Amino acid sequence: MAPFIMKHRERLQKERFPSYFSGLKVQSYLDPAVSRAVFYSPGPDKDGVADQSKNDPASVGVRTIAWNPLRNPDKPVVRQSTELKGHSAAIEKVAFNPIKDAELCSLSADGVIKFWDVRTKTCTHELRDLGEATTLAWAPDGDYLVVGSRSKKSKDGGYKLYVLDRAQSTPVAVQEQSVRTNDVAFCWSGKRVFVATGDGRTRILSFPELEPALRVNYPVGEGESAEFSLKGHSADCLSVALSPTGRTLATGGTDAVIALWDTTKWVCQRTITTMAGPVRSLSFSWDGNYVIGGSSEGAELEVTQTESGEHIHTFKTTQPVPVVAWAPTRYFLAYAEMGSLRIVGVDTDRKH
Repeated sequence: MAPFIMKHRERLQKERFPSYFSGLKVQSYLDPAVSRAVFYSPGPDKDGVADQSKNDPASVGVRTIAWNPLRNPDKPVVRQSTELKGHSAAIEKVAFNPIKDAELCSLSADGVIKFWDVRTKTCTHELRDLGEATTLAWAPDGDYLVVGSRSKKSKDGGYKLYVLDRAQSTPVAVQEQSVRTNDVAFCWSGKRVFVATGDGRTRILSFPELEPALRVNYPVGEGESAEFSLKGHSADCLSVALSPTGRTLATGGTDAVIALWDTTKWVCQRTITTMAGPVRSLSFSWDGNYVIGGSSEGAELEVTQTESGEHIHTFKTTQPVPVVAWAPTRYFLAYAEMGSLRIVGVDTDRKH
């Protein structure tokens, strides 16, 4: 049978998904030092993926992966990687500015967020004293961010959401939260923020006010909240991701369930129960057609078609993969395994 040749930005039909990916090698990019932030540049014009390993050399593992949103890695070249140094603790999250491809921000457990120019390898700006920061998300306009944090100094538990302006040295706003924030994601209009919480809910907040965006349409008792939220997990909601089409919101929990929500009616359309353990990360393919979750248990990655909930393909791994990320413009999947960054979908032989 002749090989399937896929054009750039061509949608991959589910019938061809297994045969297409089975013909591609997995590219591995090992960081020998383990404890450093890396800007991965696979092409001559500094395209890239950012990844971060734990700062403890005894605890090998990439904690976060972010694709450059505006460029495509066609030729992976490890020697073109860039190392960015500056944090004093493990980096919890990295993310590229959605409209400025050379700007990367990194969030560390030391309570510091740094903004980097990956071309000059310099830190252009930073904010400190954000507590035990764990997650962040860029607003679509590339000017603002939301950071979820827990401060060790606060008597009330210190769960906070920060609104940051990339050009200012102090937060624009700070809001106390009653439960831990595990993950955050913006809607594509930038007017709402989805917050995955420690009580199993996903809150829908207005931005920049960070107030409940929706209310329930029935009477509530005294002392009860009228806030409408998505209740799809029996324990912590750990991850949240909005599809590129904006029609589906995915949430993942410690109950090993991925819930897919219709964003027009806010009902759970279907659940994915093939995960082996807690769903630590979620990612949609560039067209929103496929969704994948990363877990700290199991030894394979399951790809599901978003609309039907049908299982499409299994990527075999040698150990649990908690961090996964589809590229924003092509069928390239990055994930963390054995202390290294791995990418499947990049055809180094230029056949596809």
